[in-house]
Amino acid sequence: MHTADQKAILAIALHAAFADGTKDDREREEVRRIADALASDTAAIDLRTLYQDVLLKRFSVEQAVASLQDQGLRQYAYEMALCVCEADGRTTPAERQFLAQLQTSLGLGDGQARDIEREVDSFAAHQPYAAPNTAPVADRSDAELDKSILNYALLNGALELLPQSWATMAIIPLQVKMVHAIGKAHGVSMDQGHIKEFIAAAGVGLTSQYLEQFGRKLLGGLLGKVAGKTVGGIGGAATGVAFSFATTYALGQVAKRYYAGGRVMSTDLLRNSFQSLLGPAKQLQTQYLPQIQHKAATLDAAQVMAMVRGQ
Repeated sequence: MHTADQKAILAIALHAAFADGTKDDREREEVRRIADALASDTAAIDLRTLYQDVLLKRFSVEQAVASLQDQGLRQYAYEMALCVCEADGRTTPAERQFLAQLQTSLGLGDGQARDIEREVDSFAAHQPYAAPNTAPVADRSDAELDKSILNYALLNGALELLPQSWATMAIIPLQVKMVHAIGKAHGVSMDQGHIKEFIAAAGVGLTSQYLEQFGRKLLGGLLGKVAGKTVGGIGGAATGVAFSFATTYALGQVAKRYYAGGRVMSTDLLRNSFQSLLGPAKQLQTQYLPQIQHKAATLDAAQVMAMVRGQ
């Protein structure tokens, strides 16, 4: 994939992140962090400048679309934008309008757009917080919860090794499901919206995770699509594995402390706790890399969908 194509697709994703018109400085800082993180992955694109160009409307959606000549890349750009818009489990009217305009600009027919939406919705349009077989708190010790958190982290790390784009779509729903299970183990049952508010309070941006996961794979060549065909290998996936494993593990541990302590932790304490756990979690990922690789070798689409849906 050419540098111009990479830049255009990432710009479209950034436009999708701002499609709802939010002026939240925290969201801008999250996207800036993504740009900083991705900047080390490629010298060909100045991601800090790209972020500013999108934010200040110096690089429009129309300009980005005009750079994409290949139909497969245009479909991928729409898929990426859709995932970003649905990162919080819903799309606002402004986001739906953005997607409709993007579909037209990309020259995608209604049938093509629906096919992409069905693929994304197989993970986004479900109830990931449903965990019907979660045991009551009296039957779940700290050790059992730690094992469950580790299993979620191993799974999300393994998903980063899979070449399919739908694998990345499953990571955030599985994190939401994990938090629900931890809360229920402490006698607390919350809906999806409250869980995502907790995740955001801890400093784990949902949209930013999608952007970082998709952007990293895009720039690393893992999911470059040419003429509708996925090309590339898994050679650069180590960063993604560490990111998804560590984020999931740290989030699970913070959730365990939060619910065990009666949900009285302040937002600052939540964020500080999450940040303090990220470093050790990344070191732990190195220890469990063989298990992550083994799990990745045994996964297929049906299994992942069943896990996400709690079947």
